[in-house]
Amino acid sequence: GAFCNANQVRFHAADGSGYQFLADRVLELDALNPQVAARLLGPLGPWRKFDAGRREKMKGQLQRILDSGILDSERTLSPDVFEIASKSLA
Repeated sequence: GAFCNANQVRFHAADGSGYQFLADRVLELDALNPQVAARLLGPLGPWRKFDAGRREKMKGQLQRILDSGILDSERTLSPDVFEIASKSLA
């Protein structure tokens, strides 16, 4: 959470590395603490407010989170993370 809020320059890096870093941490944490993982998704939520390049990268990471949570047609993401990610993309 601190990385996304306290280091806006790195989090919003044009190459999308900050968004990928956050998505990776969310996916790692989801199995251990789904509520915290879901709360970490907050900074990706307002993706529509950014320029086209960042918007697509943020949206792409949200979609990657959702896509990674499907295994053999069954959802493996926690309901918490699934809800926040899917609502962010709606």
